[in-house]
Amino acid sequence: MPQSSNQVLQSLKKGQYASVYFLQGDEPYYIDLIADHIEKNAIPDHEKGFNQIIMYGKDVSTNAVITNARRFPMMAERQLVLVKEAQEIQDFNKPDAVKLLEAYLQNPVPSTLLVFCYKYKALDNRKALAKLIDKNAVLVSTKKLYDNQIPDWINNYVAEKGYEISPKATFMITEFVGNNLKRISNEIDKMLVNLNDIKQIKESHVEQYIGISREYNVFELQKALTIKNVLKANQIINYFAANPRANPVLPIIAMLFSFFSKLLMAHHTKDKSDKNLAAVLKVNPFFVKEYKLAMNNYHLPKVIDNIHHLKNADLQSKGVQIGTVNEVQILKELVFKLLH
Repeated sequence: MPQSSNQVLQSLKKGQYASVYFLQGDEPYYIDLIADHIEKNAIPDHEKGFNQIIMYGKDVSTNAVITNARRFPMMAERQLVLVKEAQEIQDFNKPDAVKLLEAYLQNPVPSTLLVFCYKYKALDNRKALAKLIDKNAVLVSTKKLYDNQIPDWINNYVAEKGYEISPKATFMITEFVGNNLKRISNEIDKMLVNLNDIKQIKESHVEQYIGISREYNVFELQKALTIKNVLKANQIINYFAANPRANPVLPIIAMLFSFFSKLLMAHHTKDKSDKNLAAVLKVNPFFVKEYKLAMNNYHLPKVIDNIHHLKNADLQSKGVQIGTVNEVQILKELVFKLLH
């Protein structure tokens, strides 16, 4: 039975090590988190030169991995054999390699700590090797979080660091950074280093340390569209036009598409109480008032039209649809159509 990454990390922090770890799945953040902890803590620094072997899948065969795993540590209690990018071992699923792995898993060397980092995919759990790994190793299978799970992940990550974060700041990180957990954690850590004695992350901190312009960013553009502030929306678009590298069009279109898609859901929801809308739209209740305001400014037919405009702009920006090809012009035309 696969273990969760938190379960494995808790055991590792207590100094409890297994003989073999197989870390797999399409969320590399947790694989790296566990592997980095093992690499940093399993072998004392003064022993790493002789007893810590880091291998990369594209450079090794299964036989080379097992051969190193079978050797004994030099004047030490244990050795570490860490295989990064194990999914790139070319013979990993071939019969001879599978036999080598199966033989080792049935009788691992007690003084060896063998770790496979098998990223972006998982073994077929119907196969004998996967079943054997599940039985004889610590198996961790990671999955990508859904976009609507990212805000809670950010809140929990910040709380574990001993800080708080405002709903708006969480929203900004989610929308600006995306769903790459490694990048999110790096950006949050960068902010925390600069906060000193401040214990709550606010939107101003996100603007300052993640590099979002205070007045001219996609969040302010969405806000300007929400209240139909034509002047402000055009000021932001002109700012984007002057800084196209820092403001690529595709993420802007994606965020606005998400906004109007949720607005469509809100219009179709019978129970329009704050609590129910927050649940249906999967947003913090803090933002429900913005959606209600937008619903007043964009009736259902206009919302449907705007989603159509956003889809066309997306196709244009990707060169799929004939029409305007300049990103700046695409964005200017899009905002005009959204507002009018």
